Amino acid sequence: MQTTPVRWTTADLELFAGDRKNRYEIIDGELFVTRSPHWEHQAVCINIGTVLKIWSDETGLGQPAIAPGIIFSDADNVIPDVVWASNERLESLLDEAGHLTGAPELVVEVLSPGEKNEKRDRESKLKLYSVQGVQEYWICDRIQKKVEVYRREQAILKLAYTLFSEDELTSPLLPGFRCLVSKFF
Repeated sequence: MQTTPVRWTTADLELFAGDRKNRYEIIDGELFVTRSPHWEHQAVCINIGTVLKIWSDETGLGQPAIAPGIIFSDADNVIPDVVWASNERLESLLDEAGHLTGAPELVVEVLSPGEKNEKRDRESKLKLYSVQGVQEYWICDRIQKKVEVYRREQAILKLAYTLFSEDELTSPLLPGFRCLVSKFF
Protein backbone atom coordinates (compact mmCIF):
# COMPACT_ATOMS: atom_id res chain seq x y z
CA MET A 1 0.00 0.00 0.00
CA GLN A 2 1.43 3.35 -1.06
CA THR A 3 0.67 6.47 0.94
CA THR A 4 0.53 9.95 -0.50
CA PRO A 5 2.45 12.53 1.53
CA VAL A 6 0.34 15.27 3.09
CA ARG A 7 0.62 18.61 1.31
CA TRP A 8 0.08 21.42 3.76
CA THR A 9 -1.42 24.75 2.73
CA THR A 10 -1.61 28.23 4.16
CA ALA A 11 -5.20 27.53 5.26
CA ASP A 12 -3.95 24.59 7.35
CA LEU A 13 -1.87 26.96 9.48
CA GLU A 14 -5.12 28.12 11.08
CA LEU A 15 -5.05 24.80 12.97
CA PHE A 16 -2.12 26.17 14.97
CA ALA A 17 -3.47 29.64 15.69
CA GLY A 18 -2.74 30.61 19.26
CA ASP A 19 0.35 28.40 19.61
CA ARG A 20 3.02 30.92 20.57
CA LYS A 21 5.65 28.30 21.49
CA ASN A 22 6.27 27.14 17.93
CA ARG A 23 6.89 28.62 14.50
CA TYR A 24 5.09 27.01 11.55
CA GLU A 25 6.32 27.30 7.98
CA ILE A 26 5.39 25.53 4.75
CA ILE A 27 7.89 24.97 1.95
CA ASP A 28 6.66 23.16 -1.15
CA GLY A 29 3.73 21.77 0.85
CA GLU A 30 5.95 20.37 3.63
CA LEU A 31 5.27 21.58 7.17
CA PHE A 32 8.27 22.71 9.24
CA VAL A 33 7.70 23.20 12.97
CA THR A 34 10.39 24.84 15.09
CA ARG A 35 10.53 26.14 18.61
CA SER A 36 10.63 29.88 19.15
CA PRO A 37 14.20 31.04 18.54
CA HIS A 38 16.86 31.32 21.26
CA TRP A 39 17.27 34.70 22.97
CA GLU A 40 20.66 35.26 21.29
CA HIS A 41 19.10 34.41 17.90
CA GLN A 42 16.54 37.14 18.46
CA ALA A 43 19.25 39.59 19.57
CA VAL A 44 21.12 39.02 16.28
CA CYS A 45 17.89 39.61 14.33
CA ILE A 46 17.35 42.91 16.16
CA ASN A 47 20.97 43.96 15.50
CA ILE A 48 20.63 43.25 11.77
CA GLY A 49 17.23 44.93 11.62
CA THR A 50 18.56 47.99 13.48
CA VAL A 51 21.55 48.42 11.14
CA LEU A 52 19.24 48.11 8.12
CA LYS A 53 16.69 50.50 9.68
CA ILE A 54 19.30 53.19 10.38
CA TRP A 55 20.62 52.94 6.81
CA SER A 56 17.07 52.93 5.40
CA ASP A 57 16.10 56.01 7.42
CA GLU A 58 19.23 57.83 6.22
CA THR A 59 18.66 56.98 2.56
CA GLY A 60 14.86 56.73 2.35
CA LEU A 61 15.27 53.80 -0.06
CA GLY A 62 13.32 51.06 1.73
CA GLN A 63 12.27 49.36 4.93
CA PRO A 64 13.39 46.35 6.95
CA ALA A 65 11.13 44.07 8.96
CA ILE A 66 11.84 41.40 11.55
CA ALA A 67 10.07 38.03 11.22
CA PRO A 68 7.44 39.04 8.67
CA GLY A 69 5.52 36.18 7.19
CA ILE A 70 5.78 35.80 3.42
CA ILE A 71 2.92 34.03 1.68
CA PHE A 72 4.47 33.18 -1.68
CA SER A 73 1.72 30.69 -2.52
CA ASP A 74 -0.71 28.30 -0.85
CA ALA A 75 2.15 25.77 -0.51
CA ASP A 76 4.96 28.22 0.38
CA ASN A 77 4.48 30.27 3.52
CA VAL A 78 7.63 31.16 5.50
CA ILE A 79 8.82 33.46 8.27
CA PRO A 80 12.31 34.78 7.48
CA ASP A 81 14.20 36.38 10.34
CA VAL A 82 14.77 39.75 8.64
CA VAL A 83 13.85 41.19 5.25
CA TRP A 84 14.49 44.44 3.45
CA ALA A 85 12.36 45.76 0.59
CA SER A 86 12.72 48.92 -1.44
CA ASN A 87 9.87 51.39 -1.10
CA GLU A 88 8.92 50.97 -4.76
CA ARG A 89 8.80 47.18 -4.51
CA LEU A 90 7.12 47.08 -1.10
CA GLU A 91 3.87 48.54 -2.45
CA SER A 92 3.42 45.64 -4.86
CA LEU A 93 4.37 43.00 -2.26
CA LEU A 94 1.75 43.79 0.38
CA ASP A 95 -1.81 42.47 0.29
CA GLU A 96 -4.78 44.36 1.78
CA ALA A 97 -4.06 42.85 5.20
CA GLY A 98 -0.44 44.07 5.09
CA HIS A 99 1.15 40.65 4.50
CA LEU A 100 4.06 40.11 2.14
CA THR A 101 3.00 38.05 -0.88
CA GLY A 102 6.18 38.23 -2.93
CA ALA A 103 9.94 38.36 -2.68
CA PRO A 104 11.61 41.32 -1.01
CA GLU A 105 15.03 42.19 -2.41
CA LEU A 106 16.93 40.96 0.68
CA VAL A 107 16.18 38.06 3.02
CA VAL A 108 18.25 37.22 6.11
CA GLU A 109 18.12 33.98 8.08
CA VAL A 110 19.97 33.49 11.37
CA LEU A 111 20.86 29.83 11.75
CA SER A 112 19.31 27.92 14.62
CA PRO A 113 21.38 25.04 15.99
CA GLY A 114 20.65 21.58 14.69
CA GLU A 115 21.22 19.76 11.44
CA LYS A 116 17.56 19.89 10.43
CA ASN A 117 17.34 23.66 11.03
CA GLU A 118 20.54 24.35 9.10
CA LYS A 119 19.44 22.14 6.22
CA ARG A 120 16.12 24.01 6.00
CA ASP A 121 17.88 27.41 5.78
CA ARG A 122 20.77 26.29 3.53
CA GLU A 123 18.75 24.12 1.15
CA SER A 124 14.95 24.41 1.28
CA LYS A 125 14.77 28.15 1.94
CA LEU A 126 17.69 28.93 -0.36
CA LYS A 127 15.89 27.14 -3.20
CA LEU A 128 12.55 28.80 -2.38
CA TYR A 129 14.04 32.30 -2.19
CA SER A 130 15.95 31.69 -5.39
CA VAL A 131 12.84 30.53 -7.29
CA GLN A 132 10.75 33.40 -5.90
CA GLY A 133 13.18 36.09 -7.05
CA VAL A 134 14.99 37.24 -3.90
CA GLN A 135 18.02 39.26 -5.05
CA GLU A 136 20.26 38.66 -2.04
CA TYR A 137 20.17 36.15 0.83
CA TRP A 138 22.32 36.38 3.95
CA ILE A 139 22.76 33.33 6.17
CA CYS A 140 24.10 34.45 9.54
CA ASP A 141 25.82 31.99 11.88
CA ARG A 142 25.76 33.45 15.39
CA ILE A 143 27.97 30.67 16.78
CA GLN A 144 30.79 31.06 14.22
CA LYS A 145 30.06 34.78 13.82
CA LYS A 146 30.01 34.73 10.05
CA VAL A 147 27.70 35.74 7.20
CA GLU A 148 27.33 33.84 3.94
CA VAL A 149 26.16 36.19 1.19
CA TYR A 150 24.22 34.70 -1.72
CA ARG A 151 23.55 36.89 -4.74
CA ARG A 152 21.37 36.38 -7.79
CA GLU A 153 23.46 35.26 -10.72
CA GLN A 154 21.92 33.93 -13.92
CA ALA A 155 18.48 33.68 -12.28
CA ILE A 156 19.59 31.74 -9.15
CA LEU A 157 21.09 32.61 -5.78
CA LYS A 158 24.75 31.61 -5.59
CA LEU A 159 27.25 31.96 -2.76
CA ALA A 160 29.18 35.16 -3.48
CA TYR A 161 31.37 35.15 -0.37
CA THR A 162 31.63 34.39 3.33
CA LEU A 163 32.43 37.20 5.75
CA PHE A 164 33.71 36.99 9.32
CA SER A 165 33.54 39.40 12.29
CA GLU A 166 36.37 41.67 11.16
CA ASP A 167 35.05 41.93 7.58
CA GLU A 168 32.87 44.71 6.22
CA LEU A 169 29.56 43.87 4.54
CA THR A 170 28.43 45.94 1.56
CA SER A 171 25.70 45.27 -0.97
CA PRO A 172 24.86 46.53 -4.44
CA LEU A 173 21.21 46.46 -3.30
CA LEU A 174 21.95 48.97 -0.57
CA PRO A 175 23.98 51.87 -2.04
CA GLY A 176 26.45 53.23 0.50
CA PHE A 177 25.62 50.54 3.09
CA ARG A 178 28.67 49.45 5.09
CA CYS A 179 28.68 47.40 8.26
CA LEU A 180 31.25 45.40 10.16
CA VAL A 181 29.94 41.86 10.51
CA SER A 182 30.80 42.02 14.24
CA LYS A 183 27.92 44.52 14.70
CA PHE A 184 25.46 41.72 13.93
CA PHE A 185 26.75 39.53 16.75
